[in-house]
Amino acid sequence: MFSKEEAARLRQQFWISFGQYMKPVPGAEGLAVNWVNYKTGVKNIFFRMDAEKRQASIAIEIAHSDEGIRELFFEQFQEFKLLLENALNEKWDWLPSVANSYDKQVARIEMVLANVSVYNQQQWPDIIAFLKPRIIALDEFWADVKPVFEDLK
Repeated sequence: MFSKEEAARLRQQFWISFGQYMKPVPGAEGLAVNWVNYKTGVKNIFFRMDAEKRQASIAIEIAHSDEGIRELFFEQFQEFKLLLENALNEKWDWLPSVANSYDKQVARIEMVLANVSVYNQQQWPDIIAFLKPRIIALDEFWADVKPVFEDLK
């Protein structure tokens, strides 16, 4: 397969390509957005995009260390479930407690595209076509609901 260095280079190349592709796309509020490292502006809430060996995924991750607060944030997202599904035009998987890549307990709301690999450059257009409309839709959704989550802090 690939050496660690080659694999890291391919992953980095993918995210650079994705970032360049998304750079001209303004956010919901008309401003420039760093789509690859999207900042929600609310501590412990992240929009995560991953492209791996066997899949690509996009998720809302609630990473508060306090389980009760994490549950509160997750419940608040559930209140907006219909709004989120309408923005995304699809239903995502809701995981109230799961270990993230750092073995930390988080809550996740996610969509996965199976059977693609970031290491296959011919599949990059498929991965980008999967991620792009979803991160844009998340941004539009977030522009509407962010104030509620800021008040929960």
